Amino acid sequence: MNAVIQSTSAAPYLRAITASKRARWEIDHDVLRGRSLEQEHKYLPDGLSLAHTLAFLSESEQRFMSQVQGRSYANIFGLVERFINAKVLELSQHHWFGEQAALEALVRFSDEELKHQELFRRVEQLAARGMPEGYRFLPDPNDVARVVLERSTWAVLALTCHIELFTLAHYKRSIEPDASLSPLFKDVLMFHWKEESQHAVLDELEWLREDEALSSAERTKAVDDLLALVTAVDGILQLQAAADAGYFADHLKRRLSDTELASVKATFLRAYRYQYIGSGIEQTRFPEILFGLVGDLESTRIQAALGPLL
Repeated sequence: MNAVIQSTSAAPYLRAITASKRARWEIDHDVLRGRSLEQEHKYLPDGLSLAHTLAFLSESEQRFMSQVQGRSYANIFGLVERFINAKVLELSQHHWFGEQAALEALVRFSDEELKHQELFRRVEQLAARGMPEGYRFLPDPNDVARVVLERSTWAVLALTCHIELFTLAHYKRSIEPDASLSPLFKDVLMFHWKEESQHAVLDELEWLREDEALSSAERTKAVDDLLALVTAVDGILQLQAAADAGYFADHLKRRLSDTELASVKATFLRAYRYQYIGSGIEQTRFPEILFGLVGDLESTRIQAALGPLL
């Protein structure tokens, strides 16, 4: 009987291992292949960048806006994978002397996250070669990781699951269907998506395992932590959106009017809030998982906190 229970608990981790082996890729051989980022193409689709909503921008200006956002998109993923990897390594200790399939799945997860960080560092280097000087990515990945990891494991796993799920939604709904994107940037996100697909499964498994150990009071505190993390994420988005809007405006071949500049700033922030908060709520099963774990009171509290950001 014990063997059957162990086999059942191991099954989703074994599937993740199989998927990891099948999806395995290398940065230079499979993704970059000696290519450079093409300046004549968009990096992010209109559905994510929202550049098309600014009718006063020319086609080339909208393309540049998507490139600025795409550069920050790569940097933000490199940032979040810093704390995700640290949490995954921490979680692996719960399986050291238990289900070895779970341990292997998490070790593979960690290895892939380290590779993704390197991939996005390389993308930043490629973007810097083709774009004007002056771009700044303001958040420090280590500082952010330290702040995030101070919060409860439940909250960190909730945030991580949200990130992995919206990553999948972005690629399948917006990026894959858009033939106008930079082929290299699109390939970067496609290969990233391939490995994130099983990461989302592992996030949910570990989140549910963590939830089972919590008391009602501990879960309430965990929701507090999650809301604090969402507030921190929004703070990062506001900071980077302002920097990116300024960089974008400074490198146009014309000067924007005050009204146009205000619209550009508002659109950068609206796009970033949608990319990193709203899309995960609207386009994934994250709310189903989250609200299935918390009671009505906590659900109402979460919805009230998210409302102004959506």
